Amino acid sequence: MYIKQAFNYLHDWWRYLVGAVVIFIASQLGAIPLVAAVFIKMMANGDEGLMQDESAMLTYLDSNLTLFLMLLSFAVGMVALYFIVRFLHRQPFRTVTTSRKKTDWGRILFSFSLIVLVTLVLTIIDYYGNPDDYVVQFDLVPFLILAVIAIIMIPIQTSFEEYLFRGYLMQGFGTMFKNRWLPLVLTSVIFGGLHFFNPEVDKLGPIIMVYYIGTGFLLGIMTLMDEGMELALGFHAGNNLIAALLVTADWTVFQTNSILKDVSNPTAGFDVLLPVLVMYPIFLLILAKKYKWSGWKEKLFGEVHPPEPQPQIPLEEQ
Repeated sequence: MYIKQAFNYLHDWWRYLVGAVVIFIASQLGAIPLVAAVFIKMMANGDEGLMQDESAMLTYLDSNLTLFLMLLSFAVGMVALYFIVRFLHRQPFRTVTTSRKKTDWGRILFSFSLIVLVTLVLTIIDYYGNPDDYVVQFDLVPFLILAVIAIIMIPIQTSFEEYLFRGYLMQGFGTMFKNRWLPLVLTSVIFGGLHFFNPEVDKLGPIIMVYYIGTGFLLGIMTLMDEGMELALGFHAGNNLIAALLVTADWTVFQTNSILKDVSNPTAGFDVLLPVLVMYPIFLLILAKKYKWSGWKEKLFGEVHPPEPQPQIPLEEQ
């Protein structure tokens, strides 16, 4: 039903192509303030040669300002996505969110709370088990500024990614290929692939892509099984928000004034596979039990067909 309802609106393949291009361009334009701010400060300090070093650019400004400007591009992309859905596809935005009559905020809150609780518990266990791997860097004022930015902007960032991949493109690929499994695979691989340029990949190696693509599959399965994006929206927001506020490291994409700093020398191995092979299936089982999912084969691999046209009632019978 979630994918199928896109057939009720303008769903020509070229509309999704145009929409994706416009959304991409808009998000890139949203990155201009960050580039401009770094460029102006580098020119003022005579450090313009560092413009060729992307990692230097991301650490040149105050970390809170950098985070805000980084996330601004997602806000611009989100606005563009909204207008594309509403005016290019003539589609109510709710129908990209869910197949339910209204967005289920209880689902968003539950999945948000689930990942936040699990992350907190695992981090506390690791902190006390490996205290030398962490430095407490809590500084009240910068942390409060970070919290305001993160609480407002990170849900926008994660919502943009969810609406783009698990919403817009999931429905778009579904109407094109008329099945469920191919949109799941394509959106998960594209979502994971776009993380290839994150600094974590340089530090941990390509194996970290198993985590990113696996996360895409997790969020996609949530969406298809639950016939809506609410669980994926909450999970993604909780994961990124707690990551920004709780632990940072010199090699992560978010350099923040978080409570802890990971100073260990990480290596990619079982730590990368553990979430995908163990934790993610457990998450799905918890959600399946709570929301009484059934029909896994049909919902993940079934076909998607346009609704049957309604027979026209002769005027004299109306």
